[in-house]
Amino acid sequence: MKNRSPQQHLLIGTFIIVIGVLFLIENLDFFHVRHILAFWPTMFIVFGVFKMSQAKAQSGYVLGGIFVLLGAIMTLSHLNIIYFSLRDWWPIFMIGAGVMIIFRDKTRINIGCNEVSDSDAGNIDIVAVMSGHQSNITAQNFLGGEITAVMGGVELDLRNASIQTDAVINVFAFWGGIVLKVPNDWTVINNGTAIMGGIENSSMPVMNSAKRLIITGTAIMGGVEIKN
Repeated sequence: MKNRSPQQHLLIGTFIIVIGVLFLIENLDFFHVRHILAFWPTMFIVFGVFKMSQAKAQSGYVLGGIFVLLGAIMTLSHLNIIYFSLRDWWPIFMIGAGVMIIFRDKTRINIGCNEVSDSDAGNIDIVAVMSGHQSNITAQNFLGGEITAVMGGVELDLRNASIQTDAVINVFAFWGGIVLKVPNDWTVINNGTAIMGGIENSSMPVMNSAKRLIITGTAIMGGVEIKN
């Protein structure tokens, strides 16, 4: 069940048009697209801004800011304004990962580790970066929240949870995957957008259910699956 808004159709259509125009310019020898591809790190800036614009929790703003910062530094390096080499600075990612693992209970961000948790929380805020995260939610007044998977995976089991009316989960899968397991009496409404990825609702349709789970967000070169 996919109900995309006109804005989401506009975004996907514009993306396809831009790619087509670039290939056409290359084929007509106006200029070489490889000169534009030298600025590929700006992709991280775009994704970061996109993530922050959809964020519903603090972790979303933090992760989006990291994407923007990384993209800006790499773009300035390509323009020879500053010098930056991942070969020199890659250990800083290990340091950051270690800090996040130590303080993951406070940050709610999992980097490089597998975590399995049970929760009766009504709101969720799950971020998995280069890691796997599994949660079993038992809240009887589940309200939704935010799930982010970057080069990692999240599995959220909601089959023991309940919602009173509507719950909204905002997803962001970037080179990662998210699996949601929902009860049989929930109606799933997919308002998410997929860019070179997929958001698939495999759950069985429910007639006239008052319990609705609304999926928003984006899957970029990643996947989201909802099933019961």
